[in-house]
Amino acid sequence: MIATPKTAMVLAAGLGTRLRPITQTLPKPLVEIAGRTLLDHAIDRLVGIGVTRVVVNLHYMPDLIERQLGKRRDLEIRLSHEAELLDTGGGIAQALPLLDERFYVVNADVLWLDGKIPALQRLAGAFEAGRHDAVLLLQRTTGAVGYEGKGDFMLDPLGALRRRGEREVAPHLFAGVEILHRRLFDGAPPGAFSLNPLWNKAIEAGRIAGLVHDGEWFHVGTPAGLAITRARFETHRVER
Repeated sequence: MIATPKTAMVLAAGLGTRLRPITQTLPKPLVEIAGRTLLDHAIDRLVGIGVTRVVVNLHYMPDLIERQLGKRRDLEIRLSHEAELLDTGGGIAQALPLLDERFYVVNADVLWLDGKIPALQRLAGAFEAGRHDAVLLLQRTTGAVGYEGKGDFMLDPLGALRRRGEREVAPHLFAGVEILHRRLFDGAPPGAFSLNPLWNKAIEAGRIAGLVHDGEWFHVGTPAGLAITRARFETHRVER
């Protein structure tokens, strides 16, 4: 039986500028798809895999998000308030005292549907504590609903990652879901910083891997992506 992490962090502090004008009055994690907020979709999947404590970072319209979280009774929720935005790396670093040695991180603005085995369970199965500091869930760009970018990573048959070069097009994008070990943050700077330099360091050390998602994945970061995602759900072409 695969031992899955029992704690997780959901990143919900961002401004959601690409989703304006919607996010001028509503934080992006509270946008609804199929009758549930993106934030609740993410937490539902974490609860379903056995996570018992979720840390949520807050900055933009925190009262609205805190009110929504207050409706849940199925797990422990801890809040990590950011007076100033700390970016992905800084936000997680601030919350480390509330997280276990190994933990999930989920972006609150991503939505995915699992294949036969839940993606979070597959990530746990791919993570080797003595070998990995991070395992990222990747999505094939050709199957990413609402995505129009150039991708993020190349992936070899053993799961090793390589960044897309400046003039390259990569077949995989980061799906906003990962397992991290707290040692990834050893020597990290104080204050605001991105996860990207930590990933790059782990890539150079061979301590990061990628796992390709085998279900559906939706890019809801823009009004166009949100409209496409909602249309897909409304036509019942995907299971809810």
